[in-house]
Order: sequence, then C-alpha cells, then structure tokens
Amino acid sequence: MAATLMLGGVEIPLHAGAPVITDGPVAGGTGRVRLSGGALVKMERWSKRAGTISAQGWMPPGIGGLDFSQPLELRSTKVRTAGGTGLVYTLPFTPRPDFAPWAFARVDGEWKETPCSTVDGVTTVTELTGADLYQVWAMPVYSVMVEPPDESQDNGAGVHGWSLNWDEA
Repeated sequence: MAATLMLGGVEIPLHAGAPVITDGPVAGGTGRVRLSGGALVKMERWSKRAGTISAQGWMPPGIGGLDFSQPLELRSTKVRTAGGTGLVYTLPFTPRPDFAPWAFARVDGEWKETPCSTVDGVTTVTELTGADLYQVWAMPVYSVMVEPPDESQDNGAGVHGWSLNWDEA
C-alpha cells in the first residue's frame, strides 16, 4: 500500500494531484562563532523544519474543514534519509507511525533492500555481505502550523490546483 499525504488526520486524495513537497531547515536556530583561538564552532539553540506542498489534480484537497488556528499533524510522503558505512542510525526526525523506515545496502555498486528495525528513533540495518554503504529511508511526521491553502480551478482543463506553506510548531 502506498503512503498518502495526510494533514490534521485528513487523507489528501490521490485525485487531488501528485504533491510536490519541499522540506528544509528553518533559519535562525543555529549560528557559527569563532572561539578565541580561531576555531569555528556551530551553536544550536533549536532546530525546526518548514516547507511547501502543492499539486494539481482532478479534485481539491478536501482540507477546508480543518482548524488552521491550531497545530496540525502532517504525515509527509517526502522521504528523508540517514546513511553511511555503519549499521545503526539515529533518525533526526520522527518517522510516520503507519510506515516503518526501510533500508538499502550498496553491494558492488548496486542498491539492494535490506531489513531494518527501528526502536525509539534508532534504526538498526541488517548487514549484507559485501556492502560498503547503507541508507535508511523514512517518511516523517511533524506537528505544523499551516494557513488555509491557496486554491485554483481551471474549468477548461478540469483541474484543481492548491498549495500551502507549513512550519514545524
């Protein structure tokens, strides 16, 4: 079963279009300073994410009944990853509870799926003989603040467009 985008407990139907999702860090929570000896150090006070979601499809997204004055749960379909040469990865986000993280191993230049398990945000990948790199993939869930989406309707083409901006609460 394929994951669908969800906002505030409402599943956005596939007929609302294939979502284009951006997801990135919010500026302002980190900074770089030089110590007295000249070494550059990164200082972090907080870390949050923000992004956009937009699509065009045969129907609107159906989220007009949500209470946009409160934080809403966003179950994203935008994959985030962690990887390297090890077998244990602490995910820097909370994975969707309805879709467990999955993993790949690179063996002889080819990526092959390999089992993994996640407990409390830590994913352990099953080692594959000959693998030199591993990646853990997961779809995050966020608590976000969102304004009602901008929507359009093209009666000639029978297309509904929509877009929204989200900020992690």
